[in-house]
Amino acid sequence: MSGRGAPLRGRGPAARVGEIVETVDVSLTFDDNRLASLVFGQYDQNVAHIERRLAVTATALGNHLVVKGPPDAAEKARKVFERLYARVKASGTALTLGDVDGAIQETTLQGNLFPSAEVSAEPDRPHFDQIATRKRGAVRARNAAQDTYIKLLRNHELVFAEGPAGTGKTWLAVGYAVSLLEQGHVERLILSRPAVEAGERLGFLPGDMREKVDPYLRPIYDALYDFMEARHVDRSLQTGVIEIAPLAFMRGRTLTNAVVLLDEAQNTTSMQMKMFLTRLGENSRMIITGDPSQVDLPPGQKSGLVEAVNILDGVEGIGRVTFRDVDVVRHDLVRRIVTAYETAAHGEGDADRSSMSRRRPLS
Repeated sequence: MSGRGAPLRGRGPAARVGEIVETVDVSLTFDDNRLASLVFGQYDQNVAHIERRLAVTATALGNHLVVKGPPDAAEKARKVFERLYARVKASGTALTLGDVDGAIQETTLQGNLFPSAEVSAEPDRPHFDQIATRKRGAVRARNAAQDTYIKLLRNHELVFAEGPAGTGKTWLAVGYAVSLLEQGHVERLILSRPAVEAGERLGFLPGDMREKVDPYLRPIYDALYDFMEARHVDRSLQTGVIEIAPLAFMRGRTLTNAVVLLDEAQNTTSMQMKMFLTRLGENSRMIITGDPSQVDLPPGQKSGLVEAVNILDGVEGIGRVTFRDVDVVRHDLVRRIVTAYETAAHGEGDADRSSMSRRRPLS
């Protein structure tokens, strides 16, 4: 793989009308046409995504790529493409837009922390942390928040992960739990979730305990099947290596040699959360995920997640990571939706405070 840059004066992609800025051409030639096509994406969608994110223009032809833009942006784009090429060379699989966003964040963070370092010298150096399972292989964090999350999971017995949908809270937690199980560090996985409907009444569900709680645990099942072969998941459920445990059935138990995951924890009550936290036994890890902005409890009832992170702040052995709208990796549109809702919520809060400040006390 080779690359070169040539200065050129002209109107750059991010220039305002009438403004002349310096632009450069950066050329890249990849060794393998097939891998280059994986980097560029179907119909060059990855190239177009990088153009939008970095305000450059890029033209791909075969295994050759030309990037044009302001010097800093063009250089960053070059490092992103080199990093992506190293990734597909190692995995041989197609990239998602989340992978592309992750490479952009890695490159940006690398430049902020080590401005004099040359990333292209080691484009495949794992800057963000990763987890590995037999089915998926290595799965690297896609942004700084996920990187922090994985590091906390490695170094703390109890981790709280808060944030909006689509940030990978549950998915990474399940992946890390599966990796510990496959490496023999724990003997079982225990998965739980409050049985609270999202604003609608589902009524009484038929079947045994597992069949009753299955609808609430579909996101966890989806993640399990992502990280494990289907036959291994089914066998583990039958033998009890993977256990689906309704939150109400946790009382009185001591959970040892296990990874215990509580998902959608914003819908626990204060009493449920305290009960769950005190189930932790020897050689166990506990991961608690939730989105405080999506509480489905009855009006006026305090969320056990919100209360717990405040009470336990600073307690040794407990880690906490907070994801934000910019950390959404599910789909770029999901990120924009979350941002719009958060902006609206902040606007309503500001309006309420303004209204309160205008009120005068009764005489």
